[in-house]
Amino acid sequence: MAVIHAMNHLVLLPLVIPFVVAVAAFLVRRRPLFQRTLGLAGAGGVLLAALVLIVAVWRHGVQVLHIGGWPAPFGITLVADLFSALMVVLAGVIGFLVTVYSLISVDARRASFGYYPLLLILLMGVCGAFLTGDLFNLYVWFEVLLMASFALLTLGGERGQIEGGFKYVTLNLIASTLFLTALGLVYGMTGTLNMAALARSLPAAPYPGLLLTVSMLFLVGFGIKAAVFPLFFWLPASYHTPPVAVSAVFVGLLTKVGVYALVRLFTLVFLQDTAFTHTLILVLAGCTMVTGVLGAVAQNEFRRILSFHSISQVGYMLMGLGLFTPLALAGALYFMIHHSVVKTNLFLVSGVVYERQGSYELKHLGGQYRAFPALAALFLVSALSLAGVPPFSGFFAKLSLVQAGLALGHYGIVGVSLAVGALTLLSMAKIWAEVFWKAPPTAPGAGGAAVHEIQHNRLAVLLAPVVVLALAAVLMGVLAEPVLALVTRAADQLLDPAEYINRVLGT
Repeated sequence: MAVIHAMNHLVLLPLVIPFVVAVAAFLVRRRPLFQRTLGLAGAGGVLLAALVLIVAVWRHGVQVLHIGGWPAPFGITLVADLFSALMVVLAGVIGFLVTVYSLISVDARRASFGYYPLLLILLMGVCGAFLTGDLFNLYVWFEVLLMASFALLTLGGERGQIEGGFKYVTLNLIASTLFLTALGLVYGMTGTLNMAALARSLPAAPYPGLLLTVSMLFLVGFGIKAAVFPLFFWLPASYHTPPVAVSAVFVGLLTKVGVYALVRLFTLVFLQDTAFTHTLILVLAGCTMVTGVLGAVAQNEFRRILSFHSISQVGYMLMGLGLFTPLALAGALYFMIHHSVVKTNLFLVSGVVYERQGSYELKHLGGQYRAFPALAALFLVSALSLAGVPPFSGFFAKLSLVQAGLALGHYGIVGVSLAVGALTLLSMAKIWAEVFWKAPPTAPGAGGAAVHEIQHNRLAVLLAPVVVLALAAVLMGVLAEPVLALVTRAADQLLDPAEYINRVLGT
């Protein structure tokens, strides 16, 4: 029993470590070397804690911690099943690699404003949202990461950042208001906000029409945070404005928190009318795919293209939830991991290009293939994976979703997903042609951007995370079978939540 109790406390580590280190880093925010060291140590601690946690979950099942010894549904409960543990590992990997990249890409001025403590607080909020067992604390963790992300988005006070930050925070505050309204209605109907308790009590709740309304409030609220059609327009207006390290961690983690919440609620809590709710989610998935990729094709700025693609790729994740079969959910989880790895890497590549040519505008760029073939190869790996070209990770994620759609006879969404994949490849080819293949601009005065050589030590630090993420995209394709086994087991837990409910409620 003592061993089990100790393992349950592992759920706390991804929250305690970044908080403690963030406080320490804030106290020395005027000392750049200490800031960087603590930031790296904190992000590395989160990654190590996440790896220990997922091993415990794999070996011993769902891990539950009741804070203060108060049992569910009365106290604060932290829960780690395989899905949430996977997402915490993803947060640890992305957080650590972006912190390494930040050592070079984030200037001393922004560091002195508290960049590293804010990044650690963001990681704590993300991990808290993945690990919480009740809806109210999900709201609390959303607000923690919202405050940290807003500060990171506007850090430095440049005009574009302030404009993007205003749109970002306004839409997210609307989402939080809808979320809080839905919480009040759920609590009024059931007297609890614990998700395991709700899974037990909501099927017998009166007023099914009101329950459906509440589920739609959650769908809209989390849909805004996940950038789902037609609620996505804040994302491309804001994600391209901060330093590239901030953009990378945002695209790698923040939209995934919204998708995670949708998957969790619509596999555990809101299952009373799946014929309506999950069909609606499937329709939204198709619309999100199409509008996102069309927006990407129309752009001519490196990071804005990638931002619109982030919207499009959210549609694939929702497609798995809407189909609602073991294979579909496994494909959605695979896609969430794949997208975080690949899209974070593409943003980091854009940052290296900016370091060399001082611009994100495609018309001002060029010649990178001849000048820097290694960077071109790293971009190509992630770009082809994003488009779903074998043998990279994106192919197997999309293959699982397509197979699940065909098995159910949903040929429309399958056709949309394949067409969007082709358009994704087209827009990646556009970046390749403009940034890497065409001749470099003749002169800065003619609209081109001068090429700056990066010192070898700086370049090594910038490229290290890019190489690791590109290698991950390759390995997730080459070793697709064990990855699919892992996400399939997580999907099975989502579709059969008995272990989750029983561990939380102690039954």
